[in-house]
Amino acid sequence: MSSQTPDLKSIVGEIVGDMKKRGDKGKVATYIPELANVDPDMFALVVIDAKGDVAAGGDFETPFSIQSISKVFTLTLALGMVGDRLWRRVGREPSGNPFNSIVQLERERGVPRNPFINAGAIAVTDVIVSGHQPREAIGEILRFMRFLADDHTIAIDRAVADSEKRTGFRNVALANYMKSFGVIENPVDFTLGVYFHHCAISMSCLQLARAGRYLAHSGRNPATGLSVVSPERARRINALMLTCGHYDGSGEFAYRVGLPGKSGVGGGIFAIAPGKASIAVWAPGLDSAGNSHLGRIALETLARRTGWSIFGV
Repeated sequence: MSSQTPDLKSIVGEIVGDMKKRGDKGKVATYIPELANVDPDMFALVVIDAKGDVAAGGDFETPFSIQSISKVFTLTLALGMVGDRLWRRVGREPSGNPFNSIVQLERERGVPRNPFINAGAIAVTDVIVSGHQPREAIGEILRFMRFLADDHTIAIDRAVADSEKRTGFRNVALANYMKSFGVIENPVDFTLGVYFHHCAISMSCLQLARAGRYLAHSGRNPATGLSVVSPERARRINALMLTCGHYDGSGEFAYRVGLPGKSGVGGGIFAIAPGKASIAVWAPGLDSAGNSHLGRIALETLARRTGWSIFGV
């Protein structure tokens, strides 16, 4: 790692120390059996600034299941494939409902409210599957993640993927319901297989913060100088993360943290400070909305101490 300004390093170090000492850790997800085995005492925070300097603390090199954070990257891929035609199959509004709700889907005739709830992410995955065998689509998503992070060790946790497949009855129902309205075009088993596998990608906070740098810097990865998406598309993905990235806890996250972010039930949160930093935090215990409890508190502290909230200090 390159040298970092003492200020940011000290802020991250203090936050990690504080979070490690707290007793209110939330509860690990148990509806995916493999996630129930994760140590709730794990905590990591990584911040990569515009120069590429890294401030990191805690278990920042320990891989974890990124779960729904992968939806940011599959959305990026799908938009690259079909552009704004994607929005014919998925909306862009906050859901106000749990991430796996079927009630809203029924009311809106099979069109998911946004690409970050489960139904929306399944519809986005279906776009990536089109024209591919499932194995090829999984490979394309994994190659994209490795390219973004410049790290070929990133892999899928097969045990987690199998665990999701065995217990993903609600997702099967969502996919079949969308299929009945023509929103899902491929065989449901194909699309769900790819969905379960990309949610089971395993990454450390360091890898995740590196992979997301393009969204902090107008669509360009400053490490390589390569453009991943246009500035306009990066801005729109960030807007969706701010309004929809934490399910029915998205308003609370925007109110307290004020940064675009995406959570996962593995306890990770990926967040960006536009033009300034790419951030990843991991604390496996979740709050009632399914978002990392200590992760949100850590990001709230970080935003306050750095003044990075997009709404001002």
